[in-house]
Amino acid sequence: MRLFSVKYRLLMWVTLILVCGFLATSLASYISSRDAIEHGIAEQTLPLTGDNIYSEIQKDILRPVFISSLMAHDTFVRDWMLGGEKNPQQIVRYLKELKKKYGTVSSFLVSDRSRAYYYAGGRLKSVHPDASRDAWFFRLRALTTADYETNVDVDLANRDSMTIFINHRVLDYQGNFIGATGVGLTLDTMSRIIDRYQARFHRNIYFVDGAGAIVLAGKSMQGVRGAIATLPGVRAIAAQILNRDSVPTHLAYQGETASMLLNSRYIPELGWYLVVEQNVSAEVKPVQRVFALNLAISFAVTLAVLVLTLLTVNRFQRRIERAASTDALTGLLNRRALELVFRNSILVSKRSGRPLAAILFDIDFFKHVNDNHGHLWGDTVIRAVADLARRTVRESDVVTRWGGEEYLILLNDCGLEQAAQIAEALRRAVAACDFGMPAPNLRVTVSLGVAEYAEDEGESAFFSRADSALYQAKHGGRNRLQLSAPAAFAPAA
Repeated sequence: MRLFSVKYRLLMWVTLILVCGFLATSLASYISSRDAIEHGIAEQTLPLTGDNIYSEIQKDILRPVFISSLMAHDTFVRDWMLGGEKNPQQIVRYLKELKKKYGTVSSFLVSDRSRAYYYAGGRLKSVHPDASRDAWFFRLRALTTADYETNVDVDLANRDSMTIFINHRVLDYQGNFIGATGVGLTLDTMSRIIDRYQARFHRNIYFVDGAGAIVLAGKSMQGVRGAIATLPGVRAIAAQILNRDSVPTHLAYQGETASMLLNSRYIPELGWYLVVEQNVSAEVKPVQRVFALNLAISFAVTLAVLVLTLLTVNRFQRRIERAASTDALTGLLNRRALELVFRNSILVSKRSGRPLAAILFDIDFFKHVNDNHGHLWGDTVIRAVADLARRTVRESDVVTRWGGEEYLILLNDCGLEQAAQIAEALRRAVAACDFGMPAPNLRVTVSLGVAEYAEDEGESAFFSRADSALYQAKHGGRNRLQLSAPAAFAPAA
């Protein structure tokens, strides 16, 4: 029982060490891989995406800024306005050609002197300070910190479609404000551009104005509108996004269903912030699958190690038990194991009422074998006598090495008379055996004491009677047997 508990304590510790080791290794690998992915996204992927998108914007979105700047600084435009706007068809033709050449949806000019609004189709209207649709012009007129502004508004000349206008101040040669000019792109066009970016880079892309409102996003983000200060997760970093820093800002937040990394940068040409988001959870999923696979492999390895450990421990336990109960020279049970077998035999005998007997014998003049032929031959004779005893007794009988050249045979369900017959058969078998010793070829014989167990007799008393019978057999001339009945010693047969 003690070996059993020690064995399973060992298995428990082996299991704990393996589980902790594999779990720590797998977890460390997962955390390292996850952090490397997040670091790579934050420091390389998102900034690179932002740079690529910014480059694309310079071609697709910032192009109108340069066109409006070109218009505002065109000497023809300024001279025409300073000359009193005498031939409106000239500016209309100019706006039509410019729209056609650059592919804009709108091109316009508003004179500060006449307040006339010209576009590619002619004169559209007059602007008034009290008209809400014309507020942009008077705001631009009062602007002193920049040469232009970006404005999202409906385009009266294009069926009131939502349009991004690049409104540029037009100055005379002395730097005085004389009007506004610029071009427009529809939001649908811009949304398609952003959708193209999102499909290409697999990231959320949108623009935020200086007040923190989302002014432009792709169709895939139509549900995301309003101020970023109201968006779940983003609200916690809204102030950090609106920092007017053209150097990319790296941020992170926890969304409703995933962890997000965010890169933002201020675009002075637009007055907007370009925001690029990356779903980290989606990128980490392959690593999570590898982590789960590692755990499965670790479990399988742990199970295999435990099975091998259990088999090995059981094997060594059996070897230890054999070593503790078996005589190394003959392979017979030793005296310690006999004690356990004898106690069990007594219980069986009492329960069944069947007799129990024992034969105690030793090799006659064994010292002569060692003296004449050495201990190796002595060991050979001991093993040979043990083999003869095993072959002579019944299958149910137990042959043990009592010590030295002494042996004891425990005979279950066997009375004194039958035990004597078995002892005599063993004596004759030994006496007739040629052990193959070199000259002088000594004759090997055995003396035997046979005793039958008496009811309620003590273990020591029983073996003492068998030992006394053996003593009498040796003193009676050797190569003979002596019986010991339960009540009294009987004479030799």
